[in-house]
Amino acid sequence: MSFGEPNNPYNSPPQQPPGGGAGAPGYGYPQQPGQGYQQGVPQQGYGYPQAPPVGGYGPQFGAPGMPTLAHWGLRVVGTIIDGIIIGLPYYVLAIPGAIMSSNGNSSGPILVLVGALAAIGLAIWQLYMEGSTGQTIGKKAIGIRLLKEADGSTLGFWFALGRRICHIVDSIACYLGWLWPLWDSKKQTFADKICSTVVVRSR
Repeated sequence: MSFGEPNNPYNSPPQQPPGGGAGAPGYGYPQQPGQGYQQGVPQQGYGYPQAPPVGGYGPQFGAPGMPTLAHWGLRVVGTIIDGIIIGLPYYVLAIPGAIMSSNGNSSGPILVLVGALAAIGLAIWQLYMEGSTGQTIGKKAIGIRLLKEADGSTLGFWFALGRRICHIVDSIACYLGWLWPLWDSKKQTFADKICSTVVVRSR
């Protein structure tokens, strides 16, 4: 027997794998990663709808490794501190001004006006800080921060102003909205729910 004879096993053409076409998977043929289907499990590819993450999109505040939601007491203390900071210059100037005005002193109304302008300026500055950093002076003092619920980013000045206006809704129905964080799962006021914001611990 020579190597050129037709029945020479060393000269026979390569056998096609079972299944017909070249490269078709079959018994003993190695599978390429990601090819084919596992029994009963559809394979995902381009155009296949992906399932959303459990719990929805965005950060899950309060979950392990994520910022903890601030409880109602901390929010109240922060609001009180902010109110004192905004109101103190006004009362320091307005009360003496009112007394002076009642005694006929023309400087009295000027003091009242300066006090009012100081309070307005402080309120705007606090709102700017809340929108850009998530913290007013009061929030920073007790370690809480206001953020967007969707992605954990800060609000910006105009969004923070809109949320402040939405606090009107919290005062409707005997101020129920201000108390809502006491039992709400996300510890949100009505304004927070309208604007999709949360207040979290920052330390």
